[in-house]
Order: sequence, then C-alpha cells, then structure tokens
Amino acid sequence: MPNTTPLDTVRERIAHAAKIAGRKVQDVTLIAVSKTRSADEIRPLLEAGHRDFGESRVQEAQDKWPALKADYPDVTLHMIGQLQSNKAEEAAALFDVIHSLDRSSLLKALDKVEDCPDLFVQVNIGDEKQKGGAAVKNMPDFLASVRDRGLPLKGLMCIPPQGLEASPFFALLAELARRHDLDGLSMGMSEDFESAVKLGATHVRVGTALFGPRG
Repeated sequence: MPNTTPLDTVRERIAHAAKIAGRKVQDVTLIAVSKTRSADEIRPLLEAGHRDFGESRVQEAQDKWPALKADYPDVTLHMIGQLQSNKAEEAAALFDVIHSLDRSSLLKALDKVEDCPDLFVQVNIGDEKQKGGAAVKNMPDFLASVRDRGLPLKGLMCIPPQGLEASPFFALLAELARRHDLDGLSMGMSEDFESAVKLGATHVRVGTALFGPRG
C-alpha cells in the first residue's frame, strides 16, 4: 500500500468532519498555507494535485509563485495575511482571492484595481486590539460599503483568540454570515479545522498539519 501523506490525512479528517455535519466534502476548500515555505517544500503538494495555497506577504508570494504557476497554471492563490493598502494593486495582480479585507482604506484601494480578486471580509471575532479585522459592531456598514462598490464579496474570515476554544467564535462568524446573506466562511487552521468544518467552514487554512513545524 502507498504511504499516507500529510495531505491525505488532512483530506480524510476534513471528509470525516464534513460527514458528521451532514455536509459535502466538496464544499470545503483546503488552503495549504505555504507562507515561509520554499518552492521545494510546495512542489510535492502540487505534484499530488493540490491547487489552493495561501500566502501572507505580497513580496514573498511574488518571489516564488510566478515560477510555480508557470508549471501549474491552474493554482488558486489566496492572500490570507494583513494587506497594506499600497500593496493592493500588486496583490490583485497575483492573488485570486483576498481573505483579509478589513478597513475602508484597503477597500478604496481595491476598488481602483482593474480586476479585483474575490474578497472575504476579515472579522475581529474576539475583539482583540492587537489583531486585524473589522469590528463585529461595524459589520453592517462595512459590508454595505463593499456591496455598494460592486466588488466580488464572497464571505467572512476570522482568526479566533489564541488559547481559547475556537468553536464559539466559528459559530458567531457563521451567524454573522447568515445574517448578512453570505455563503463563504474562511475559518479553521491546523489545530481546529475539524471544528470549523462542522460549523460550516467553506475554506480552511492549514499549514503545519501539511508541511510540519516551521524550522
């Protein structure tokens, strides 16, 4: 029998969580978080057929992904880190999806790009001062601003507070999405993606469980 890879294991865990929740596994996109990982580390996943990857920095993605995309043009690249407004045009040229729209200045910058990627609004779900994301109380007005500009709004994203049980925060994000008629839920990482899938995640962002601990 062939050896089971970390990618196989993560996919199986997602499928199991989806089954428990009565969901279709096809409705969950696994984003392999490749930030800080070299092209040599990324290629085995590409060779195994995986096509969704997440990066946190525009410059790092510019350094490694054009060459990788030349070999694998069907890759979908997700921007999952904080994005500076002055990098909006560069990000739009490289990424297919941006998961970290969280403020008016970035919204205005993205509104000016020629071909805006799909967008997830990042929510500061735990109301943490040190963390990015739009405040929960500001969601109605901010989502209305995105929609008024006609940009491709797909859903909401969150990163729960570290050290706390993630499920209540995932449930809150799912409720916010329902309240605002949004289907996309970008939530869940290596330590909690199964809980996220059970609570409706459409995109999970997994790094360590696929690549191993960072050196």
